[in-house]
Amino acid sequence: MKMEGQPMGLRIIVGADEAGVGYKDRIAEDLRADPRVSEVLDIGVNASDSPEDFTKPYPYVGIAAGELIRDGRADRAILFCGTGIGVALAANKVEGIRAATAHDSFSVERSVLSNNCQVLTMGQRVVGVELARRLVREWIGYTFDPTSASAGKLKVLADFEAC
Repeated sequence: MKMEGQPMGLRIIVGADEAGVGYKDRIAEDLRADPRVSEVLDIGVNASDSPEDFTKPYPYVGIAAGELIRDGRADRAILFCGTGIGVALAANKVEGIRAATAHDSFSVERSVLSNNCQVLTMGQRVVGVELARRLVREWIGYTFDPTSASAGKLKVLADFEAC
């Protein structure tokens, strides 16, 4: 519940295919303990899932996360697969969604400040878990400035997407 004058925390989706489930679970724990986060929506996969669900490929995870954000049910998503590339490609197929794969602090920062990305993706086979945890903490602290020089560039993308 939002108190008068107090900002609502972020509603964040976590998701992964079988190649990223370990990191997804660890990041979900961190997010649940972060006071900047009001809700963590875990869209799977989970180690306890049935064999059919556990092998759900990355496109389903990326698309589901993008649709939840597009439909206003979440603010951002953090997704994992082997490289982070597959879930980013999938999330970017949802209209209005901007997903970026980032494995360093500068790229994480620019994904929000320059590109207003709602989805951060990483690869469990690419980056160490402690670095992934740090990058997520950094990423959720950034807010896009709609009066920045980048806003005009994003408008070009939105206009093209609307065609």
